[in-house]
Amino acid sequence: MKQLIICLLFALLSIYSIAQPVVQNNSYQELQQKEKRIKVYANDMINANHWFLRFMADSLFTRGFVQALCVKNSFYYPFDSINTISKLYAPDSSFRIFTWQMMKDYSFYRQHGAIQIRTNDGSLKLFPLFDASSFTNAPNDSIRDTKNWIGAIYYKILMTIDDDKKVYTLLGFDENGPRSNKKWIDILTFDEEGTPHFGGNYFKFETPLRDTVKTRKPVLRYSIEYKKESKMHLSYDKETDLIIFDHLISEDNEPENLYTYVPDGSYEAFRWTDNKWEHTTKLPSQSLGDGNAPMQNAILDDDGNVNQQKLDEMIQKNKKLQIEESAKDSANSPDSYKIPTKKKKTQKQQVPQNEY
Repeated sequence: MKQLIICLLFALLSIYSIAQPVVQNNSYQELQQKEKRIKVYANDMINANHWFLRFMADSLFTRGFVQALCVKNSFYYPFDSINTISKLYAPDSSFRIFTWQMMKDYSFYRQHGAIQIRTNDGSLKLFPLFDASSFTNAPNDSIRDTKNWIGAIYYKILMTIDDDKKVYTLLGFDENGPRSNKKWIDILTFDEEGTPHFGGNYFKFETPLRDTVKTRKPVLRYSIEYKKESKMHLSYDKETDLIIFDHLISEDNEPENLYTYVPDGSYEAFRWTDNKWEHTTKLPSQSLGDGNAPMQNAILDDDGNVNQQKLDEMIQKNKKLQIEESAKDSANSPDSYKIPTKKKKTQKQQVPQNEY
């Protein structure tokens, strides 16, 4: 009897292994060669000294990357050595999304990306993403396709169910401009033909909204803009099943200028309730789960009053960082670059895999 059970288990494992799509040896070797070739371009499009060299490397990388993805069953190949782009599989492995960033100078950033769909025969089904952020003043209020995508570098994909429809929530980062960064919560869904669409009516807020940081309705994707030198957290907490992020205030009492916003030590969150991400303000630190630090540097007390000493300390710290960043920017300004005649070794910039 024991032998029979072992045989059955072995048979099941054999069937399972056969059913799993794998990259054949010849395809695997071809993908390795292509990956090695485009890895140089992937590094240069982020780390090259001059914007012209970065743009040229981006073009060569994109062309070579698509050629690599055309190899049969490339969906299962990880491209592990290419660490200057974000590579995320959906929780159900139905697709994966690639995103990366191009920088011309410290005032111009553009995101690039593509969605690769898993196919039964291993062939390539790819949707390129074209960043239209520069061509809209209202990026939060529209459902968009791949040709007018609001660009971001994604670092997390969540999957929820709206009736029988899968809803994918994307957490992303955007360097935005010289004075501020942005974090994004975007929605990705697929229609009956399998075409991807970004944005959706999946956000629910308190009425009325309590502060000016919130984007005015309609909100079909959610963004948070904040001061460049600040570190603002937006992440998914598995223990509490919440998207948790820092609550922001203007350090200069200029609420109309989002580049003055900094974390005040308290938190907000979204919880998936009744097929929507429901917003919660002033999330208590004790609800963040084990391992999360208490709000030691909170600028606001429990009654919402400002601790002026802590605010002044934060302002001075940010001013010091701003001076250091300005000096660094001047030293690294594209105007100071010269196109090198020989390739210089530059420090590799890696894409954080969890959170920006």
